[in-house]
Amino acid sequence: MSVSTKMSIEAAIVRLAKMTVPQLQQRHAELFGEESRTPHRQYLFRKIAWELQAREEGRLPEEVRQYAFAIAREAKLGARIAQNVARLRSGVPLDRTATTSVTQTHDSRVPMPGSLIVREFKNRSIVVTVLDAGFEWEGKRYSSLSSIAQEVTGTKWNGFAFFGLAKEAHAARQ
Repeated sequence: MSVSTKMSIEAAIVRLAKMTVPQLQQRHAELFGEESRTPHRQYLFRKIAWELQAREEGRLPEEVRQYAFAIAREAKLGARIAQNVARLRSGVPLDRTATTSVTQTHDSRVPMPGSLIVREFKNRSIVVTVLDAGFEWEGKRYSSLSSIAQEVTGTKWNGFAFFGLAKEAHAARQ
């Protein structure tokens, strides 16, 4: 991309940033040939800025777009990419195919296997290793974090609450 092209895109984006919502909606209609479905200023600004850059610099390759769609659908990417490549090779347009969602088998509250969960309890560091199936603490395997929490405290605990994982999962969903 030439320096002048980069400067013209930057200038266009600076002008966009100064526009009101009605002006952004009008610019959206000019670029996309349809009225925007939202009056959200930041959304319109970003969408129009993206489109201006994409038109000038070129769009994302189809493989990258499909990869991004798969991430957005929380699908297993390897399977989705392989299916899409097969569809493209056979001449079936991707927008004419039906797909299903893939359910996640990993509990989102638990870190990936190999991770360490650390909790300070009564001046003692509790370090738990996440395994493929269960957990390990002080050389022993446990099927749940609750059983480790009970072992540490002597009382019944929700393992996710004891190790502070319940809050992190809630925050990650929002």
